[in-house]
Amino acid sequence: MPVSGGTQYVRVGGQGPAVLLLHGFGDTGDMWVPLAEVLVKDHTVIVLDLRGMGLSSHPEGGYEKTAQARDMAAILDELGIQEIALVTHDIGNMVGYAFAALYPQRVTKWVVMDASLPGIGHWDDQLKNPKVWHFNFRGPDVERLVAGRERILLDRFYNELSANPARIDEQTRDHYAALYARPGAIHNAFSGQFAAFAQDAIDNQELLAKGKLPMPVLAIGGDHSYGARLATEIAFAAANVRGAVISDSGHWIMEEQPEQATALILSFVDSK
Repeated sequence: MPVSGGTQYVRVGGQGPAVLLLHGFGDTGDMWVPLAEVLVKDHTVIVLDLRGMGLSSHPEGGYEKTAQARDMAAILDELGIQEIALVTHDIGNMVGYAFAALYPQRVTKWVVMDASLPGIGHWDDQLKNPKVWHFNFRGPDVERLVAGRERILLDRFYNELSANPARIDEQTRDHYAALYARPGAIHNAFSGQFAAFAQDAIDNQELLAKGKLPMPVLAIGGDHSYGARLATEIAFAAANVRGAVISDSGHWIMEEQPEQATALILSFVDSK
């Protein structure tokens, strides 16, 4: 579908209340298959690949999360969908927050998974965590180092940020390595999505100054990652937050514990 400066890869299926699923780095919209297969039975499910990722195009700019949120709004308008439940992970959380803050009347509920928000809560402390060295890992020399070694790079994330690396199987690793080896993909992740975090922090503080999000929010953390702390972090940005913890899981919740995650998400999305 056309968006500012490029195209976005979007999959839509099912009928019923609409649910928008947003992935993060190391994944594409493909991460949502276990959840989407269940949701599509009685929901309209919208799954997209974020800007510059997966099968979306690779524009040079527009990676500020507010800009991506406006692209989401245009996509939903084109699809004739006004109101959504939002389910997000990692960088998807950041795009999701921007969307919910810019268009609160369009979001009925938000499920946010295992990543905090630039400029909000203890974000500055998170930036000092050695596990996020990749936030500033960019430039042409870095991209030359990674070229042809995308699987090695992604293995680092899957292995270090999971409770049990075996949960992310070989087929999954190869699948994403091939997608991140596509021309422009690593560049857009490092010099696009990550590089925009500084501006995202400024934008988020401006959005937050207008008030906390009003819709119900479920903050899900892996017990080997954010755990219950995620609800505390998201409560800086939203007024109605409850938390849940996935057991025996690190950051890669949909790969590590899809059954636990799907049950929690369905219960929350369908609750009155």
